[in-house]
Amino acid sequence: MKVVIPMAGRGTRLRPHTNTIPKPLLKLCGKSIIEWIVEELKDSSDQIIDEIHYIIGDFGSEVEGMLIETAERIGAKGFIHYQRIALGTAHALYCAKSALDGNVFVAFADTIFKGKTRIDNSADGMIWTMPVEDPERYGVVNINSEGLITDFIEKPQNFVSNLAIVGLYYFKDASKIKFEIEDLVDNNRKENNEFQITNCLESFKNKNFKLKNAVLDEWLDCGNKKELLKTNSRLIELEYQGKNFIHSGSDISPSSEISRTSIESNVQITNSKLVNTIIYDGAVVSNCTLTDSIVGKNCVVKNFKGSLFLGDYSEVNYEK
Repeated sequence: MKVVIPMAGRGTRLRPHTNTIPKPLLKLCGKSIIEWIVEELKDSSDQIIDEIHYIIGDFGSEVEGMLIETAERIGAKGFIHYQRIALGTAHALYCAKSALDGNVFVAFADTIFKGKTRIDNSADGMIWTMPVEDPERYGVVNINSEGLITDFIEKPQNFVSNLAIVGLYYFKDASKIKFEIEDLVDNNRKENNEFQITNCLESFKNKNFKLKNAVLDEWLDCGNKKELLKTNSRLIELEYQGKNFIHSGSDISPSSEISRTSIESNVQITNSKLVNTIIYDGAVVSNCTLTDSIVGKNCVVKNFKGSLFLGDYSEVNYEK
């Protein structure tokens, strides 16, 4: 089975942290978002993953090498495709259309998921969803009594379903969805100035191809700062018994108190209290109380109390 991962988005809702690093490479508990996704795909799937195709922007050769290595760690071969201009979800897949044949799993790199992704080959494709409390924020689906998808509704203003599309798809013969994607893009049929995958799925369904709904155990959003912190906290709960993730190369003074916090490598924490916070590599935090905060690489934060979102190589120092 091939896996295709579109990840070229700018991550604007996570600035300033994405000013210096692509969103899927942000770390949570010692692993980048993309590493969490790839490893979960391997662990959750009942199929052998032979190839991983990444769709990226201009991330540079170092990042491309890391992505190839991430694929190789699970026994797959890695490939790089480029989306030079962000023109929507269908356009991203169009940029990797050479990979769209045979069994293909598509995983958008906005979320980390938990739960089995077993394939039902009685259907032509599968779409994973999660029940949400605010369906008006998402694309949702309606299903029939057989679990087949009957409708796609993008951000409904009135309630029609609470099953939100989470960005995980499977196609038994991906050449069929490739046809819909090429037809959409080549004929310039945009919606809100973008090419949307839901339009392709609607056409796919209207040709009597069966799309089956499957529900995940858990969906961990990484789309904005609040959700990223919530996901980090949940990963600590799942992987570290609700305590903390602290990289072995970091130094935490005995006078510091830390809870639900992720601390990456070469960090120095002195006389500080950290709650629900992410501290990236090389940062120095002294005499602070940080809650619901994200501190970038090689930052220096002293004598600060409150919530802070600080990009890489920045400094905050409130003298006593």
